[in-house]
Amino acid sequence: MKKHLNKLWVVALIAFLCCALWGSAFPVIKIGYRQFGITDSGAGAKILFAGVRFILAGLLSWAAGSAAARKPLLPRKQDIPRIAALSLFQTILQYTFFYLGLANCTGMKSSIINGSSPFVVILLTTLVLRMEKMTLLKLLGCLLGFAGIIAINLGGDMAGFAWNGEGFIFLSVLSYAGSTILIKRFTADGSSPVMMSAYQFTFGGAVMVLTGLALGGASGGEWTVSAQGIITLLYLAVVSAAAYSLWAVLLKFNPVCRVAVFGFLTPVCGVLLSALLLGEAEQAFQLRSLISLALVCVGIWLVNLPEKQTESPEKE
Repeated sequence: MKKHLNKLWVVALIAFLCCALWGSAFPVIKIGYRQFGITDSGAGAKILFAGVRFILAGLLSWAAGSAAARKPLLPRKQDIPRIAALSLFQTILQYTFFYLGLANCTGMKSSIINGSSPFVVILLTTLVLRMEKMTLLKLLGCLLGFAGIIAINLGGDMAGFAWNGEGFIFLSVLSYAGSTILIKRFTADGSSPVMMSAYQFTFGGAVMVLTGLALGGASGGEWTVSAQGIITLLYLAVVSAAAYSLWAVLLKFNPVCRVAVFGFLTPVCGVLLSALLLGEAEQAFQLRSLISLALVCVGIWLVNLPEKQTESPEKE
């Protein structure tokens, strides 16, 4: 498996699938809010909705992983604190900060700040934690990828800053970056990335359900349940289960930078799929969308160019 997952075309194919799935979640979440009647509800109802989604995602990941392994996916003793830490960063902090921040931040600023996630991951991996080497090509690739995120969001209001708005969105980005680094480290000794995904989603989703209830997410009586809404919720659970498990597998067998840079595709896919699924197809084919996609693709290509060995290996 490792032999194939190290090939760039395999990484690109799986990473694009993950980004397309995550991108589809943006419009489908809005559709789900409408179907459950919580579009105009407060953060509590939305966090509760997300918590139920992630519990389902965890159960689906566990069932699929157990079926593939032909035995139940059970954590080892040393995996339990790792699952708790991963769940804290990947699910609880990331999405709680995101949903709370979104209530006090414009959609465009949220998209740009959230779209900086791959940039932050690569900077932390190379310059702060020194897990990998920063190169000029990686830096240029990151800058082009982030420029693509800005390009697709041009035309909105970028003025102002609120600690409980833009500040919370950036804390969400830092939480995501932390989870990416943790999954790389935690699976280095043979831990199953699918098992880690399953348990962290279930635990994190349960905490978010309790948080949503504490914030009054179920007290308004505005929730409506329909077959369409349940199908939408199940789709979102499948998106989380499939995309994050596949992403975790890629991180296990590849350098963090090689995988993380593909994350710039997620907001681009989100904008394009939002335009198509929400009945605004003409917006998907604007010049800025094509420019954004081109910048992101060039950035990904630069980060994944083979590094030339210009210096002899260091000797102790």
